[in-house]
Amino acid sequence: MKVDTAQRYLRFARFEAHGHSPCYADWTRRIADDTEVLALVERLPTAKRQPNLVLASARYVGARQGPFEEFKDFLIDNWPLVHGVAMTHSTQTNEPARAAVLLPLFTRIADPEPVHLIEIGASAGLCLYPDKYSYRYDDRPWLNPWSGPSPVRLSCKTIGDPPMPERLPAVIGRVGVDLNPLDVGDAEHMRWLECLIWPEQQERLDRLHRAAAIVRADPPEFVRGDLNDTIEELVRAAPDNAQVVVFGSAVLAYLDADERARFVETIRGLRCTWIANEGCGVVPVGRGLLPKSCSETRDRFVLTEDGVPVAYSGPHGQSLEWFRRN
Repeated sequence: MKVDTAQRYLRFARFEAHGHSPCYADWTRRIADDTEVLALVERLPTAKRQPNLVLASARYVGARQGPFEEFKDFLIDNWPLVHGVAMTHSTQTNEPARAAVLLPLFTRIADPEPVHLIEIGASAGLCLYPDKYSYRYDDRPWLNPWSGPSPVRLSCKTIGDPPMPERLPAVIGRVGVDLNPLDVGDAEHMRWLECLIWPEQQERLDRLHRAAAIVRADPPEFVRGDLNDTIEELVRAAPDNAQVVVFGSAVLAYLDADERARFVETIRGLRCTWIANEGCGVVPVGRGLLPKSCSETRDRFVLTEDGVPVAYSGPHGQSLEWFRRN
């Protein structure tokens, strides 16, 4: 079903920004009712009209948090600049806290062998370091790297008794695949990552900086290219003495239906475990395997292992609701 631009912004306000960024919730709600701003946004190709991308592009060229009227004036006065950034950038939000919902699967796969991680849509690679962060699930003790507490400390609320990791996985390889990998050592790349974090989310901004410092000290291998053109070769090149894990968060939604189907067919034929953390309906799952309809879980991702749904997760790694199986 085609969703027009006004509906797109209203849904973002209601289901994504609400409760997380009052500024973005207000801006996108007001944009949905503003024909002048909608006309500007609709000068962009459909794929470039995403609220995250348009708002981040505006902030990248100088828009400040504040009343919608001021934002609207800025957008009108600076639209050529905003348009230019939106056309040359993409929503590469790189939230390291997503490692908290991936960790239980990583740890289970890594027993007893180490893991070789391949992340699709890796952005700057911040999720490739699950062994370098500290975790706390509910009120349990902190789980730290062998070297001691990490400057990146991730808290996650759980429901449904997920398999709790007792130690962090041994990671012997980290490879990121992206059409346009971001370098945390590049000031402009970092500024774009900062603009992708919503207003009022200082904790996420601080976490970005701390995680970037870890990546900067030990950069992963990056492959620039389309995931469908690169994934088979990368999996086949992985070391034999490790469990190969291909994973991604909020990336497959940006592929069209044919590209997505191609990826699923390819990955299922490779020697690896595939973990996807995507919006409901992005990864095809069997009938009756999800406890709720997608319309009821628009504010959550579905975590799948080899195409089988195992949990709902908070989009920024803040929660994990494990499915009970009979």
